[in-house]
Amino acid sequence: MTTREPARSRQQRRQDALDRLENDADAWFATASADGEPCLVPLSFVLYEGDLVICTRRTNPTARNLTPSGRVRVTLGHTRDVVLIEGTAEPVTAEALTPAADAFAAKLVWDPRAEKPYVYLRVTPQVVQAWREVNELPGRELMRDGRWLDLD
Repeated sequence: MTTREPARSRQQRRQDALDRLENDADAWFATASADGEPCLVPLSFVLYEGDLVICTRRTNPTARNLTPSGRVRVTLGHTRDVVLIEGTAEPVTAEALTPAADAFAAKLVWDPRAEKPYVYLRVTPQVVQAWREVNELPGRELMRDGRWLDLD
């Protein structure tokens, strides 16, 4: 495969990833049930104080899968401009998330707080990677153990 553009610096990739997290409205969320059944769904999100806040029906597999393990993978972008996040998720009440729930409603023009079957989930990133093409695979890790790496 031929790479068309030069590799971005890691600082630029970090900024591009943060821009996507601030501006994109939807991402792919991947979870697995206790017996390993995968689930991949698009969900709307808002970035709030470094965490991704999502909302889904309490009975959906995404919400059920996060209860035992809390593990989730999130991807933004398409296959030639990927932001991949590995993190942990926990259910949070709307009352505990009031400022984040307000930000969610404002960004997405939808306020699920009045709809009882919905639950908020807070995803805390532990690993963030970003790359476009094969020339950006080296150094694609931008966050490890929940901390942004010092980038050269």
